[in-house]
Amino acid sequence: MTNVDGHGTEDAGWDVDPEDEQGVAVLAALGRQLKAWREQAGIRATDFGMEVGYGEDLVRKVEAGKRIPRPEYLDKADEVLRAGGKIAAMKADMEQVRYPKKVRDLAKLEGRAVEIGVYSTHVVHGLLQTADHARALFEMRQPSYSQDEVERYTAARVARQSVFGRTPAPAISFVHEASALQRPIGGTLVWRQQLERLLDVGRLRHVTLQVMPNSREAHAGMGGGIEILKFGDGTAVGRSEGAFNGRPVSDPRQLQVLELRYGIIRAEALTPQESQDFIKELLGET
Repeated sequence: MTNVDGHGTEDAGWDVDPEDEQGVAVLAALGRQLKAWREQAGIRATDFGMEVGYGEDLVRKVEAGKRIPRPEYLDKADEVLRAGGKIAAMKADMEQVRYPKKVRDLAKLEGRAVEIGVYSTHVVHGLLQTADHARALFEMRQPSYSQDEVERYTAARVARQSVFGRTPAPAISFVHEASALQRPIGGTLVWRQQLERLLDVGRLRHVTLQVMPNSREAHAGMGGGIEILKFGDGTAVGRSEGAFNGRPVSDPRQLQVLELRYGIIRAEALTPQESQDFIKELLGET
């Protein structure tokens, strides 16, 4: 990030959403502890800010629970205050609220899922986006996000991708409209890196990635994107822009509708190998 305070130091983190009750409570407690450590060490906020590389104003915002600190901020604070790892250990609490609540809730669902199915229409799905691709999308949003919000949402989106490294790994399938892959969002370099990312993820043994070619005149996904998450206890949740007013559903009869549509979409899309070849062709590798 390039935001700076009066001392010309890099921004310490992100503002907390006042409507995020859990986030407000956790950050207030974290801030009180940081302030107590600093005062016990007899260090003024100004001097502490200089030691950790941040301005006094940002230090006070963090201590007041009004700013979400970055992990490296806590690492530096631990070192300066000689906390022996006790402040750095607070990163576990901070991670619970570092990202917007709706993203945290989604990440929790994805973290529990044993099977994830996605049909994406206009853009590459968030679980597959590179940081630069995601940032470009957030920067295009209207009404526009502040740069602070862009960076926060970008980091949150990338953090969700830890689902690929889970053990045991969930079974994940994607179907993307070809047009979503052909649009050079972020410019040629960002676009090529995004396509290469798709190739890499598509090679994972627990991931199936398919492309719906533009030559399909109509198919079961014309109503909008679909996401289905299945859990180990046999329950599931799904959502589609074109069904049930776009609301998440868990009723078996409603899920059956989404699963039927998704199954047909997968059947009409290119095979995984054909999809890899399609992406390579876009990259000019064939």
